[in-house]
Amino acid sequence: MPVRLLSSSVLRWPDGEAVRQSVRSWARETLAAEPLVVRVGYRGSYATGQEGVGSDLDLVVIMKTCPLPFERRGLLFHTSSLPVPCDLLVYTERELEGLLARDDRFARELRYRTVWF
Repeated sequence: MPVRLLSSSVLRWPDGEAVRQSVRSWARETLAAEPLVVRVGYRGSYATGQEGVGSDLDLVVIMKTCPLPFERRGLLFHTSSLPVPCDLLVYTERELEGLLARDDRFARELRYRTVWF
C-alpha cells in the first residue's frame, strides 16, 4: 500500500524489487503452509519490470485440487502482508493444463511471462 512519509504529504509507492522480494517470501510461506498448493507465480507489470506507481500485483496460485468455485478460491489466501494491492487467480492443475493448451494472449502470458516459484 502507499506509505505517507512523516514529513510530507506525498505518497511513496514501494519500489519494484521490494515488491518482488515480498512476493518471493509470500510464495515460500504459502507453499510451505498449504499442502495442496503446487505452484505460485506472478505476472503482469512486476514480472516484466514495467511496474510503476499504482501497479497492482497479479498473483497466480496453482492447487492440486480445490472444491470451491473459481470465484471463491482467492478467499483461501491472505495477501495483506504484501506491500501493494493484489489480483489473485487460483487454478487447479487440471485447469492450468487446459489454459496452457490454448493459443490466446492469456495462455502465452502464463507460459512465457509468468515468474513461477
